[in-house]
Amino acid sequence: MDQKQRLKWFQEARFGMFIHWGLYAIPARGEWVRSQERISVEDYQQYFDEFNPVDYDPAEWARIAKDAGMKYAVMTAKHHDGFCLFDSQLTDYKATNTPAKRDLVKEYVEAFRAEGLKVGFYYSLLDWHHPDYPHYGDNFHPMRENIKFKGKKHKFERYQDYLHGQVRELLTNYGKINIIWFDFSYDKMSGEKWRAKQLVKMVRELQPHIIMDNRLVAGHEGPSTQQEQLGDFSTPEQQIPPAGLVDKQGKSVPWEACMTMNNHWGYCANDDEWKDSQQVVRGLVECVSKNGNMLMNVGPTAKGEIPMESQEILEEVGDWMHENGESIYGCAAVKLPKPEWGRYTQKGNKLYAHIYDRGIGGLVLQGLKKKLVKIRLLSDGSEITKASPWYSEKYKGLQFIMLPSGPLVDDFDTVVELTLE
Repeated sequence: MDQKQRLKWFQEARFGMFIHWGLYAIPARGEWVRSQERISVEDYQQYFDEFNPVDYDPAEWARIAKDAGMKYAVMTAKHHDGFCLFDSQLTDYKATNTPAKRDLVKEYVEAFRAEGLKVGFYYSLLDWHHPDYPHYGDNFHPMRENIKFKGKKHKFERYQDYLHGQVRELLTNYGKINIIWFDFSYDKMSGEKWRAKQLVKMVRELQPHIIMDNRLVAGHEGPSTQQEQLGDFSTPEQQIPPAGLVDKQGKSVPWEACMTMNNHWGYCANDDEWKDSQQVVRGLVECVSKNGNMLMNVGPTAKGEIPMESQEILEEVGDWMHENGESIYGCAAVKLPKPEWGRYTQKGNKLYAHIYDRGIGGLVLQGLKKKLVKIRLLSDGSEITKASPWYSEKYKGLQFIMLPSGPLVDDFDTVVELTLE
């Protein structure tokens, strides 16, 4: 299967859920807590010994994602701390050996599939628990400055075998998987340090349809320049590229902006800097208007619940998507200048005007004077008429439309569907 075929569903879906969850939900200071606080394996063990998400209900997670208008999900099968949410046969450091005693990935896959959502796995290339992953002097390892580990020999080829073996397990034991999301490369820990070409070959052989990100060679910032050779899509992190992403020839490449709802990926109890639902909607529209996707993160608690703040945001996003999803799914960029009042997306002969600010007087549609067949409000199908205000004689190349008087129908984003010739 070629790349275009593999990516077809992805570029139609446009909106997905990222799920960062693991032992770090217990200290509740974010997924990098081990690295930032230089926590040893021994001191981190307490979280393994008590991990028991009694309220974990992946069917509820899937419902939340579906109701928000999301079409796929990617969950951390293993994050940088090395803890596995799946029942790997290559380690004892896994959920089935905690008080949870469950393969949490298996339940996730089954629940999200049941809701008709595509499923993906995040897998960290880093591993701060494995004895053969470099410790002292590494950029990020919790023991990078601990003199006890200076001079310690690591057989990195054993870690490479472990990494490949776990990816094989994930792509063999859980049926059809739609995305494998590797994270991340840095300095010399990049590309063939992971035996990347061999890994990609194995992934393609096990699941020919699967799509993968670019971080076998790209950093955790997800470079916003061009798609990398070893992946199907680029992954700008916590940013929406100013003009989308293009290759050296200026041709648009597939990309996905991964975003958090506050300032952390894993659950952080004291982080209350939540994005509001309007920001999320407009961010999604911006991604699509630049030929990209948005992967919005939730960080469940130690008990296994998606934080209520995240749920409330996604519920409001879902209300907007219910009325306006046609302007997102399967849509892409438009060869028109960005309008002052908002953004455009397009699908076939349907052009969607995303109006954030109505301004005063008629709304200007540049470049569409002789192309409009029909104008409707997307949310309810009501007609919007072309306008010829007295001053339009001075602007013969412009088309004006008149929106209903008063406030915009939707202060998140009022979408007008323009049918073109």
